[in-house]
Amino acid sequence: MELTRETSQRMTAGVARLVRTAKHLGTRVAADLYGDLPSFGWALLVPLEQEGAQRCSALAAHAGVDVSVVSRQVSALERAGYLERRPDPLDGRASLITLSEAGAAALAHTREVRGQWAVEALSDWTEEEARHFSALLDKLADDLDSADRRRPSRPAA
Repeated sequence: MELTRETSQRMTAGVARLVRTAKHLGTRVAADLYGDLPSFGWALLVPLEQEGAQRCSALAAHAGVDVSVVSRQVSALERAGYLERRPDPLDGRASLITLSEAGAAALAHTREVRGQWAVEALSDWTEEEARHFSALLDKLADDLDSADRRRPSRPAA
């Protein structure tokens, strides 16, 4: 069954409000959530933690940004000690980027702070509500990704 126009508009308005709220909160609580880790660091460190060593191009694909952007961010994270580089054994011209001990510690700290913040913010939610909402968020993200892949790409202006 298709969504009604009213439901679709309510959902997209709710998502837009959630994004605005997250941006507003993000700027206010970034130091508490991320500590010394730059805000872009999370998007680059998590794929390294989950999938292991990667080239810059793979990280760029995960983050959905240009390789040149990720290259600069990787350099900053490397200087800060969150990442390490080593030559790619399959292609000596390329580097593989790995998570350092400091990077793993930063992710663990951020998860702990975010988890505590979520417990406080959602204190009146039941476990069932939280699990159901989490499942729906995953479904929404998957469906949005799928819809995006089905759309024809537009040439750059």
